[in-house]
Formats: sequence, structure tokens, C-alpha cells
Amino acid sequence: MESGRPLTDIEEPTMPTSRQPRILHDDATAEYYFAERCHINEWWNSPDDQSVSIARARVEPGVATRWHRLPGVTERYVILEGQGLVEVGELPPEVVMPGAVVIIPPGIAQRITNIGSADLIFLAICTPRFTPDCYEDIDSESLHQP
Repeated sequence: MESGRPLTDIEEPTMPTSRQPRILHDDATAEYYFAERCHINEWWNSPDDQSVSIARARVEPGVATRWHRLPGVTERYVILEGQGLVEVGELPPEVVMPGAVVIIPPGIAQRITNIGSADLIFLAICTPRFTPDCYEDIDSESLHQP
């Protein structure tokens, strides 16, 4: 996020390469709402660095993200604040709090619910990097729509 803007595909022509040293700072104004039912702030997601993306995700109290999967992408949740109930593949649902790390292999169904009274905040670290094309919504609500 150089110049106070998030690093996204939109800024591709001026984006620094992953081989240049730099320090990036969070730009809270870059947060956007994603259809998964959470707020996202891309801390690092560059087409020049296909190996990884890092996003800060925020889920409001009482909200569950949509069931989804990322074919071809391993995702990790690093819980920073709040309390959630994470559901991943065939694992039983589990309560997660700050310091928990959830590893989600490629193509595995997943969702997280904020079961606390404050925002649930976590890092979503994807390898290779997240792009909207790799997001697959499998929520039964969307499967029944025409």
C-alpha cells in the first residue's frame, strides 16, 4: 500500500516488483465489502508476486461468511481479534480466538462465524495469491437461486 492506496490489480502498471525492498503500511480507508459477507483490506496482493497474498478480514458480530472454497489455493486464517467458530471440510466446528491459525488446503469447503460481541479480525494468507477467479461460492443459499 504505497501512496496510501491498497496494492490491487487495478494499479498493475505502477506496482513495485516483489524483488524491490519496501515497507508497506495499512490503509484502513482501503477496506471494502466482499460478497462473502466480510470486509477485506488487501495488505499485499500483487500480480507481480504470484506466490502469496495477505488480506485483513473483518466479520461483524453475528455474521457467518458464505460457504466457499478456493480451488488451487491454500488459505490460512491467523486470528487477531475477536472470537469465531470456524468450519473447515470434515473437521468438527471449532472456536477460534487470537493466536489461532487455521490451515485450509486447496478446494476445501470453509466458513467462519463471528460468535463474539466485537468484530472478528483475522489475516487471510493465500498461496498462491488470491484472485476473484479462484473464489467458488458453494453456499446452499446461492445454489438454489435461478
